[in-house]
Amino acid sequence: MAEEHQSVEIPRVKLGTQGLEVSKLGFGCMGLTGGYSDSVSEDASLKCLDVDYIDLYYQHRVDTNTPIEDTMSELKKLVEEGKIKYIGLSEASPETIKRAHAVHPITAVQMEWSLWTRDIEEQIVPLCRKLGIGIVPYSPLGRGFFGGKGVVGPCLQIVFWFQVQNLDKNKTLYLKIEKLAEKHGCTPAQLALAWVLHQGDDVAPIPGTTKIKNLDSNIDSLKLKLAEEDLKEISDAVPINEVAGDPLPESLSKFRWKFGDTPPKGSKVST
Repeated sequence: MAEEHQSVEIPRVKLGTQGLEVSKLGFGCMGLTGGYSDSVSEDASLKCLDVDYIDLYYQHRVDTNTPIEDTMSELKKLVEEGKIKYIGLSEASPETIKRAHAVHPITAVQMEWSLWTRDIEEQIVPLCRKLGIGIVPYSPLGRGFFGGKGVVGPCLQIVFWFQVQNLDKNKTLYLKIEKLAEKHGCTPAQLALAWVLHQGDDVAPIPGTTKIKNLDSNIDSLKLKLAEEDLKEISDAVPINEVAGDPLPESLSKFRWKFGDTPPKGSKVST
């Protein structure tokens, strides 16, 4: 007889200070298509989705050739027209976030955040909390690494962490999390996701998957209750200075938040 799957009530959290309420655990859809589709207008998006407005509309990624004030002014118009309700940014630098927020409140910032991608903790996270901006971590399982990708299954070599010269070193980190997962009676993926979920009430991660069993497993991570000493033990098991390799090649790293600055307000737009 198959084991009955125990239902899990997914809590709701508020992102930002403008009233947006979302599920504590979201779903990342990029893996369903292998990448972002061609850009379309907001009207085309509304028609495609068959909705009157879009709840949270992100800028993916920062247009580094256009002053963020110009971009935000256009997005603000969409809010005033009722086509979108809330505005989000993705991989924006601290300065860009501050300048954007001065034009119109930013509701959420989407950033990569996982056990071995913690570079946003020093500047981005404190800034978002100071300004009342929600945080939406993508790739909370380290691009699948803590789900076993590269250790017990195939992986993408474009991710430098998974290249042969780095993977052998990084496997030791996975084994540490695997051991801690046994202690907590869960899988390494669930423990890694639970760690992100416990980073604050203003954090709503969006793990992606193409498999129903993984979706169920991710939902079950909400059952885990981690104390402060547990979170520290998990963090200490993956020292950032021991992670071998960079997440992405230089050609793609330019889309990360450290390069997410824009020209000063009033600058001529580059083409």
